[in-house]
Amino acid sequence: MNKKKPELLAPAGDLEKVKWAILYGADAVYLGGREYSLRANAKNLSIEEIKEASEYVHSYNKKIYVTVNIIFHNEDLINLKEYLIELNNAKVDAVIISDPIIIDIIKELKLDIEIHLSTQQNTLNHEAFKFWESEGISRIVLARETSKEDMIRIKKESSIELETFIHGAMCVAYSGRCVLSNYLTNRDSNRGGCSQICRWNFELFDKFKNKLEFKEEFSMAVKDLSMVKHIKELIDIGVSSFKIEGRMRSVYYIATVLNIYRKIIDDYFEGKSDENIDEEEYELYRCANREAIPQYFKSKPGVEGQYYLGRNEQSNKDFLAIVLDYDGIEIKLEQRNYFKVGDIVTIFGPKTKRFDLKIEYIKEDETFIDMANHPLQVIKIKCDKKVYKNDIMRVKF
Repeated sequence: MNKKKPELLAPAGDLEKVKWAILYGADAVYLGGREYSLRANAKNLSIEEIKEASEYVHSYNKKIYVTVNIIFHNEDLINLKEYLIELNNAKVDAVIISDPIIIDIIKELKLDIEIHLSTQQNTLNHEAFKFWESEGISRIVLARETSKEDMIRIKKESSIELETFIHGAMCVAYSGRCVLSNYLTNRDSNRGGCSQICRWNFELFDKFKNKLEFKEEFSMAVKDLSMVKHIKELIDIGVSSFKIEGRMRSVYYIATVLNIYRKIIDDYFEGKSDENIDEEEYELYRCANREAIPQYFKSKPGVEGQYYLGRNEQSNKDFLAIVLDYDGIEIKLEQRNYFKVGDIVTIFGPKTKRFDLKIEYIKEDETFIDMANHPLQVIKIKCDKKVYKNDIMRVKF
């Protein structure tokens, strides 16, 4: 097979998530600093933490990208040059940008750092690709609204790398072009402050200001994106990087999503068929608890692509524990959610093929107990299959 294996690119909202992403199969991570990043509500990383993350990622021969993708106002330009120099000194592999001013600054300072164009630029056509390529961009993150046909045309007409989102949340507007947040809450989505107005519930009124009665209040929330059943098509097109959205998501989410997409990509290049794709799709749904569709890939989504009247997004408690150690007889676990003796659970990990296990007993400090019901409780359970540190135990579906 002559096709090049695509990069699997994971979100990392903090140092812990950087390490989990690499452990669970990411080829690269992207993260934000404390300034100039479009996820102001994420923890984000100080420059010292970015340096630590860079050293860690590079020790595994992986790559690290930093988002500098806000739309800059005059006051945002203060200290920008110094920040880019610090990122360059931290040896990050690329910055992800949306404002062209950063291209000029990097050229002016002669920094040894790649420039990737953010999805915030909404690049949807091959002529725009040619323009940005002439400006020195080495990779473009496609707009989430790009169709399969557009991807094929862009790949044919351009020589720079294509990156596309394969999983995660969508924006109700063209990504980054929404002004609802700024209008209703004075938090600018283009400067990292999106308050997700599209997921709010609203009362509806007719043109005479009479309230319309529905069982559920109105929202305009977009269903999530999932390309789990179209990965092979993206590989055949020649997309260079598969991006997962979710810098504010949990380590359980990151581990689960990476574990599934890593398997699908590797199986394709090893000539294996994916017989469990429906199970994997359901597992992806469970870890986010939101419906997900391919969105614009095959056709423009219609009513089925959004939530209008009612949706169920209650947090689940599937994530049960993290493996701390295994002595050949018992697993030492750190608890995350309630489970009890007699439960059937599932364990998976980077080197552990998913398997089910019935909990015969639970021990805490060598005392047998009926349940694990305290956060971060360290306990032991019996297991006759080999598991590894940082494997995950979850509810059996």
